[in-house]
Amino acid sequence: MFDSMQSDPDTFIQLASEISALHIQPPPEDVLPSEEVVTQARKKIQKHLTQSGFSFGETIRHIQEDLAPGFNGSSRSPHYYGFVTGGSTPVAALADHLVTIYDQNAAVHLPKESIATNVENAATSLLGQLLKLNPSQWPHRVFTTGATASNVLGLACGREYVIGKAVAHRKDTISSVGELGMVDAMRRAGIIRIRILTTVPHSSLVKAAGILGLGRASVVDVGLPYAPHRFHMDMLKILLDEPGTASIIAISASDVNTGLFATAGLKEMQEIRKLADAYGAWIHVDGAFGIFGRVLTDPVHSEIISACAGLELADSITGDGHKLLNVPYDCGFFFSRHREIPEQVFQNPNAPYLSTSTATDAIVSHSNVGLENSRRLRALPVYASLRAYGANGYRDMLGRQIELSRDIAEYILDSEDFELLPESDRSKEAILKGIYIIVLFRAKDEGLNKELTAKIKASRKIYVSGTAWEGGPACRFAVSNWQTDAKRDLPLIKQVLDEVIESWKSR
Repeated sequence: MFDSMQSDPDTFIQLASEISALHIQPPPEDVLPSEEVVTQARKKIQKHLTQSGFSFGETIRHIQEDLAPGFNGSSRSPHYYGFVTGGSTPVAALADHLVTIYDQNAAVHLPKESIATNVENAATSLLGQLLKLNPSQWPHRVFTTGATASNVLGLACGREYVIGKAVAHRKDTISSVGELGMVDAMRRAGIIRIRILTTVPHSSLVKAAGILGLGRASVVDVGLPYAPHRFHMDMLKILLDEPGTASIIAISASDVNTGLFATAGLKEMQEIRKLADAYGAWIHVDGAFGIFGRVLTDPVHSEIISACAGLELADSITGDGHKLLNVPYDCGFFFSRHREIPEQVFQNPNAPYLSTSTATDAIVSHSNVGLENSRRLRALPVYASLRAYGANGYRDMLGRQIELSRDIAEYILDSEDFELLPESDRSKEAILKGIYIIVLFRAKDEGLNKELTAKIKASRKIYVSGTAWEGGPACRFAVSNWQTDAKRDLPLIKQVLDEVIESWKSR
């Protein structure tokens, strides 16, 4: 059975189509399996390797009947509001199965043998057009495993750039970290430290700093005391001006905990760009899901549109496809304006078997401009989704997600039992205009607040993530699924939250 399936790709494709069809069936009633179901599924995981193995059919049965009940429904259910997980559109799911079937290594550009790299180049170009980032102005474009890998790329390119800027006025022009290493390159450039200046940084940015040898301590928060997501411009200038220091300015678009953006408009981005140019700094935008605000055009989204204005002035931008692009895990992307830098950092030296001397087009081997030498063709689900839905389709998806987020926020603002975070003295209308796809809140009763996330999850009808705010527990909705429908979803959310309150009070 196994051999016959392996030799018949059409059968695999049929199976993939049937699996993809699950995405257009009604969503599962329960987002989470019960604790008992999870426990039973965990017990059925095979722990010891057998000599002969099992048949293809038995293994499929094992996965479907024994293991599948133990997974949560985050991808299929529109009522999963935990991590910013979009799920998979039907066309993206099918494309992802085809990626597995054909198993292309999209690392080396071999134009006479495969179109894998051409598909990736087209997909990043289409994605740039969706985000209003002219592909010709962003020549370094590559798909990654996610935001962490993309932030590693951004900080690595930024590190190379700022050291190059610092050494430009010196006689010794060889300053590549990729060639010399951090210590020697910084010594030749006359730099004693590199800092990453940011506001409310995502953990992946801090992790990337540690991986690259910049150090987690190099990440410096320069947020305003009364609005920590916004830049304290005077402090930013002071730190940029510090002798012996090179700087990377990292802009959060938007903060994963609150959904708030680090910049409010084009003028502020122009000011940051001017400072960066004056001090030889690199601007990196961590746009995991906020960057998708650039697809919006409706005046009801004016505050989000303004917050995304000017992000094209950055040197590098990252984003997650498995968030608002609604393609399967794992998929991130990285865009940079600087074509000459990536090969200084990521070039494969002394690898003649990776030669692409036969290529006559402008497409580069992605193994020379990114982290991986072995790369899944994760571009295909992106290409398929962008071709299927177009800009209007994604604009509609995001519009529905924002609509539900604002409806949830309004319910919380009107509630006597919950409190919307962060606290604000703005009018209700103004607060709602600033809501993107994240809704942060807590229960006013301290006892309930400690148990709030667990009680909501216990309903198994909706899933939210627990987080923290000002040293205390808080709860967060992240609305990002392609199936979101405010008219259908809001009543269920209200029902669950009302039942949590009613149960608590009756106790």
